[in-house]
Amino acid sequence: MVLATLAAGAFAQEAAPAKDAEPSDDSTIVVTASRIASRGFKAPTPTSTIGALEIAQNAQPNVFTTIAQLPSLQGSSGVATNTFSTSSGQQGLSSFALRGLGVSRTLTLLDGQRVVPANIGTGAVDVSLLPQLLIKRVDVVNGGASASWGSDAVGGVVNFVTDTRFEGFKANIALGQTTYGDDKQGVIQVAFGKSFLNDRLHTATALEYHREQGIEAGDFGENAANGRTWYRSSTLVNTGITNNGLPQFRNVDHAQSYTYSKYGLITAGPLQGIAFDQNGNPTNFVYGSNGVPQKDAAGTVAGCYIGFCVGGDTSANVGIGATLQSGINRQNFYNRTSYDIDDNNEVYFTINLAKVGTHNQPNPGTTQAGLTIQCANPYVPQIISQACTTNNITSFKLGTVTPFLPNIRVNTERTQERFVVGANGKFNLFNTDWSYNTYYQHGKETSDIKVRNLLLKARFTAAINAVLLNGAIVCADPVARANGCQPINVIGNQKPSASALAYLQPAVGAFQHTIQTQDVASFNVSGEPFSLWAGPVSVAFGAEYRREAYKAVADPYGNGSSSPYTAEYPADPLLSTGGGNFYAGNYRNGRGSYNVKEAFLEFNIPLINSEAAGVVNLNTAGRATDYSTSGRVNAWKVGLTWDTPFDGIRVRTVQSQDVRAPNLNDLFGPIVSTNLPNFTNPFTNSTLTVSQNQGSNPNLKPEIAKNLSFGVVLANPKWLPGFNASIDYYKIELTDAISGGPNATQLVQYCFDGSVPSACSTFNLTGANPYVNVGSINAASIKTSGVDYEFSYRYARPLGLPGELILRALATNVRDFTTIPGLPGTIPSQTAGQNSGATPDWKGQFIQTYTTEKYTLTLQERWFSDGVIGNQYVVCRSGCPVSTSNNPTLDNNTMKGATYIDLGGTYNIRKGVAAYFKVDNLFNVDPEPSPQTNTGLDVNPALYDTLGRFYRIGLRLNF
Repeated sequence: MVLATLAAGAFAQEAAPAKDAEPSDDSTIVVTASRIASRGFKAPTPTSTIGALEIAQNAQPNVFTTIAQLPSLQGSSGVATNTFSTSSGQQGLSSFALRGLGVSRTLTLLDGQRVVPANIGTGAVDVSLLPQLLIKRVDVVNGGASASWGSDAVGGVVNFVTDTRFEGFKANIALGQTTYGDDKQGVIQVAFGKSFLNDRLHTATALEYHREQGIEAGDFGENAANGRTWYRSSTLVNTGITNNGLPQFRNVDHAQSYTYSKYGLITAGPLQGIAFDQNGNPTNFVYGSNGVPQKDAAGTVAGCYIGFCVGGDTSANVGIGATLQSGINRQNFYNRTSYDIDDNNEVYFTINLAKVGTHNQPNPGTTQAGLTIQCANPYVPQIISQACTTNNITSFKLGTVTPFLPNIRVNTERTQERFVVGANGKFNLFNTDWSYNTYYQHGKETSDIKVRNLLLKARFTAAINAVLLNGAIVCADPVARANGCQPINVIGNQKPSASALAYLQPAVGAFQHTIQTQDVASFNVSGEPFSLWAGPVSVAFGAEYRREAYKAVADPYGNGSSSPYTAEYPADPLLSTGGGNFYAGNYRNGRGSYNVKEAFLEFNIPLINSEAAGVVNLNTAGRATDYSTSGRVNAWKVGLTWDTPFDGIRVRTVQSQDVRAPNLNDLFGPIVSTNLPNFTNPFTNSTLTVSQNQGSNPNLKPEIAKNLSFGVVLANPKWLPGFNASIDYYKIELTDAISGGPNATQLVQYCFDGSVPSACSTFNLTGANPYVNVGSINAASIKTSGVDYEFSYRYARPLGLPGELILRALATNVRDFTTIPGLPGTIPSQTAGQNSGATPDWKGQFIQTYTTEKYTLTLQERWFSDGVIGNQYVVCRSGCPVSTSNNPTLDNNTMKGATYIDLGGTYNIRKGVAAYFKVDNLFNVDPEPSPQTNTGLDVNPALYDTLGRFYRIGLRLNF
């Protein structure tokens, strides 16, 4: 009975299967696609709504997963992405991306309010830090909404709407794991609400604890974690031949680098091809492709490709050694307390305290190619020393993946403190009823990233150069010895001593401590001040002030000596005072802030209201925004809706200009400075020494996007009650896109020849301290277009059976996604249909739910179409044209799509108590390889399921 009641409530209030999710004509609701609050208002911007029932049916411990499955969401960041990253801080970050435009161009709101970003690099909100059990619905606005909501709403808006008047008690308890017995997880969610003082004082609280073990990394070679068999080192190998009628690149499995082996491989010179086993004994390396080492200084291997062979000894491949899913530990506390001043006005206070901790392994060991090993090194086997003498050499090149070193571990912790005080209500002015809402929010996000088991590069170089001194093996460099250097043996799998490991991999590792703050003050009013011939005119207006700031502090080995040395990070003459000393994860200090002042005005104007012509409404809005960093920018929209005289048919269209302002990292991110001597100044034809400042660019300006959508809606026609459908075409053109910039020489040249005028703001070659800021610039543009489809149908007593059948289908067809770098010598790239990225040609979601008073069954299909590795490739097997860098030739450019089938069900044990189960990826469909030109983790976790079949069981209480 509980689920049946939930179902009735969810669909009646939110119209979840219908794309518009609009209220009935006699209700008043703020639709996320607009700021208008008016009876019967229909926003022209397409909006998909996921109700509480659908969230419950999908049975995910994090609501992010449910929303990210919508076809219009492409390239979102989750716990299965960024696991191969060491320093991004995005591990376990649950952030949305609409239209494949990236997480920084999608605005995430909570009850229509901004939330402090959780990552300095992206400026994105971490959804896992939001209260989840009190979510009433989620509105996904599939189109630009900057005129209504401000910066970042280029791809659209995802708004979490909570039940602000919840009363009673409910809970959710669930357990789950994969079919491989890993990623074991548990979640406990509790919410309770109560009214006091004759229902004038109301409080609701939600508590949540969620833990996932994650999926451990595989080892070296091709063995994925816990029996997964799909990894096969798929790689695009380069023949190096561009004009012989055969493809330059070949798509192969079981690629094997010949620049290293698991326990050490001599890679060049007369001893090339000698490998070592785990005990350090010499053996002949097994090259794939019948490769024959040429024993030259370049390390050439005949019969193989550039850098790779196929088959042979693949035991040193490191790609599968990245964590498939980050482990995560989530805790959340949320409370909203409100007091009704009278029947029409309330004041409220909310607090959200949440913490997310994640951990991952980006790779096993550390790949070391081209190490120089002296033949006199006492760790070199005697037979190799003799071979050195025979061949008249004193050293050789060695490649290894250092299996004897502890694997890198990245620990990330994000803590959110969010406080909101506000008021909502109604008042009458000049005989007009007005609605208002106002709030002040203070948000603080603390992020700590700690990377353990990281090599210090200079110390590793010193430690592997060992000599005999007074009968003892020591580091050859006396300066290194004086500062604690302990020699190590990189031949074989000999574990270093504890003191040697402490020297190579300091226990404290790399770290960055970042604090971001966001303060927002907002006031909005909506009403119907007058009427025209076709009905009342609705208006909404308001103003907002926002300030964002951050400060990051990093370790001195990564940042450089500007961070003070401590007992844990003592000064070492071997290490660079400029930082960048770790093998990876070199963090930097940084700080910055900006403020924003904005005001908006929106109208809904009825133009026609007649039985013969239907109902036509004009919806228009404008927003003026003043950034302290880049000045003023405007956003606007103009939309039309036409409820035609034909039963249930509505036409809608909207054109908008939307903005995405540069975030704190874009503007004030950490800077790495390098001196460039003999730099040519083309303006004076002279040379000088300049400081190249690599990093952010404080002169960036907002990105500008033009959004267009046009669609047709069929809403509950009399001839087919319960049926809803919509088809919407969209087109987005983003200009002045912020992207990685060229080097210092190129930037100055672009300004000199006028090819990129914005480059002129990145340098100053005069004065006592000439510099060039090498970072992001406003040069690129993106064009994307496609069609969204959504259909739903509710059918009571299907085939005469009791209960109700609910069908829903959503699909997005991406027809174009073109990125134009905007720099001289570059060409546009087309990524629509590129399954190695985020925008397949087609992405669909199909849901069938049969519900009765006693039980509910749900079947879901998640599907995306076949695609390609890259659209730049020319596919051929013979008779190939000349291969170029822009259009290389390739023998196989296909990537299969996938269909994942999920099955779930709920059984109502008694009133208020329901048990449920869920099986995701029922048929355990393996991911398709996404081969690159290296042997990394060659799958695309942003699109493909890398976990496999997943089982969940749980219990819900609702009293």
